[in-house]
Amino acid sequence: MIDLKTPSEIEAMRPAGVFVSEVLTALKQHAAVGVNLLELDELAHGMIRERGATSCYIDYHPSFGASPFGHVLCTSVNDAVLHGLPHDYTLRDGDLLSVDFAASVDGWVSDSALSVVVGTPREEDLRVIEATERALEAAIGAAVTGNRLGDISAAIGAVAADYGYGVNTQFGGHGVGREMHGAPHVPNAGRAGRGLPLRPGLVVALEPWFMTGTDEIYTDDDGWTLRSQDGSRGAHSEHTVAVTEDGPVVLTARA
Repeated sequence: MIDLKTPSEIEAMRPAGVFVSEVLTALKQHAAVGVNLLELDELAHGMIRERGATSCYIDYHPSFGASPFGHVLCTSVNDAVLHGLPHDYTLRDGDLLSVDFAASVDGWVSDSALSVVVGTPREEDLRVIEATERALEAAIGAAVTGNRLGDISAAIGAVAADYGYGVNTQFGGHGVGREMHGAPHVPNAGRAGRGLPLRPGLVVALEPWFMTGTDEIYTDDDGWTLRSQDGSRGAHSEHTVAVTEDGPVVLTARA
């Protein structure tokens, strides 16, 4: 069931969006050569405690996860492209890091992600990050009343095609509200003009993620981390977006 939010409920979601944005900004600034992934997770955990927020990840245990997640961040490095389980790994020069974070504030959830290169960048890493960011912008631009869900998916897929990347549709965007994941599922490729009509009050997390060499993934031995099948690197960008009469509102916009 798709739960459309009232204008007042969308306003009530703004504090969660601001908080998630603040945490990701702090993590981006802190990520550097020599920093451990567990240190990043603890930084986010401390900000959650200080804010009185609730992690959406720590007890999360969907059917595709081997066990409750147990951490407050997804930290995916290099060929780890989604759901990276934080572990004892120290970031090295040139690592491509994607961080995904969701939290609940006053009962409302926001979800967002970003990718950065630690230290000396590779051109191909900057390119795939740029592609996900451009795809996210295109998706947000398509999230208007009168369009359909397929218009969002098609906008993402078109950017991927422009960059020469394939698209994996197993994992994509999703509804957000009182819980982190809800209907509808928003694939990262699709056909324009198809699917659910976009109506005011729909709130979705839009999250293009691309890999440079494949569209196939496998699950790491930790039971959570998804890696590219061919070892190529990937990037991930995400915002929580509300469809309104006045156009899309990005609840997790970063300063």
